[in-house]
Amino acid sequence: MTQRTDEPDPAREDANALSRRRFLKGAGEVAAGGVIASGLIGATARTAAGSASAAEVETLAGEVDIELTINGAKQTLKVEPRTTLLSALRNHCSPTLTGTKLVCDRGNCGACTVIVDGSPRYACLQLAVDLRGKEIRTIEGLATGDELTPLQDEFCKQDALMCGFCTPGFLMSITAALEKKPNCSLEEVKQSCAGNVCRCGTYPHIFTAALAAGKRMGGR
Repeated sequence: MTQRTDEPDPAREDANALSRRRFLKGAGEVAAGGVIASGLIGATARTAAGSASAAEVETLAGEVDIELTINGAKQTLKVEPRTTLLSALRNHCSPTLTGTKLVCDRGNCGACTVIVDGSPRYACLQLAVDLRGKEIRTIEGLATGDELTPLQDEFCKQDALMCGFCTPGFLMSITAALEKKPNCSLEEVKQSCAGNVCRCGTYPHIFTAALAAGKRMGGR
């Protein structure tokens, strides 16, 4: 006669647990897939109906054509919506505008500074698609032919550059400040380029060049 026992069967419990895990995992994957598919179908339908948001259209399109005003000229570029202004300038413009330097690519050094609507901005932190309709100036847009701006000229005279990687960013940051207020004090000059880093340590020469350029621009 077989003795009855109420002790649980470990093998059966493991099998049941495994079965439940498989069921829950499968159900979760089906639900997630349904949500994703529903979202894609909905976005596609809204695009077809002409009521999709700009973000949805650009996401679905992959690459989009945008028009940027750079150094006073219109440029039509084909870029992905995630493309930064820095990448657009260096890789998508014609001719490419490589004066804006790619150094840290995370908004820490200021080497990629450009002027947007009169204010300095890090190009690596700006999306190109967000700058449609704005006036963008790069280092290539400062000089007129072979004629340097007073600040560029003073940078040369005061030996305010060494390796040169940070120089375009400093020029753009300080230019934006001097154009608004040529008679900037030393402290104001320092503040204007506080977000720019010179690893060669030419800060005293940079400040001297900025103050000299301010005088030439009518500040004193």
